Amino acid sequence: MKKFIAEFIGTLTLVLFGCGAAVLGGFDHVGQLGIALAFGFAIVAMAYGIGPVSGCHVNPAVSLGAFVAGRMTAAEMLLYWAAQFLGALAGAAILAAIAGGTAHLGQNGWGAGSPGGFGLTPAVIFEVVATALFVIVILGSTGPKANGAFAGLAIGITLAVIHIVGIQVTGVSVNPARSFGPAVLAQGLALQQLWLFIVAPAVGGVIGALFFRLKLLED
Repeated sequence: MKKFIAEFIGTLTLVLFGCGAAVLGGFDHVGQLGIALAFGFAIVAMAYGIGPVSGCHVNPAVSLGAFVAGRMTAAEMLLYWAAQFLGALAGAAILAAIAGGTAHLGQNGWGAGSPGGFGLTPAVIFEVVATALFVIVILGSTGPKANGAFAGLAIGITLAVIHIVGIQVTGVSVNPARSFGPAVLAQGLALQQLWLFIVAPAVGGVIGALFFRLKLLED
């Protein structure tokens, strides 16, 4: 239950602060860099806030990666998934209440849903590759021989860099739960395109985890 609560709060915070920076701050005020840093800083904060309880996955693709790498059981992964999707939905609902509507909640997309007008193929490539690299950083920085005190900082910086590079492509998901919450409330195109932001991060998470499962990145 403690892990469930931690993952719920952590994912809620990520969506509220990260997507909130895009919705309430926007490109006119905080800009792309500000939005990217909001996502990164939210992860840093939660890594130290709830990390000791649950490891601060706050991302189904990360939990899937941890499972593939042999660092958690299937039952634990499913528990984490439930907490993450519910937390993301709660975070999006809070954001919608503040923003006064559900039309723009920082949802992800390609084509007409992409901030930069990027198509399906670039969106798939970015989400798979970025998630794989993100999971590699997470599993590497939290491994038994890593300097755990700096793991949260490394992970948060990586997420910020991913957003700096990819916001114009898809708005950046690399996290099925983060995409799920806003899309369910926004409906329309965001909900129609949600499948990509579940499948692509999952594929990327597995790819990143296989480097550790096969001990290609372990001493």
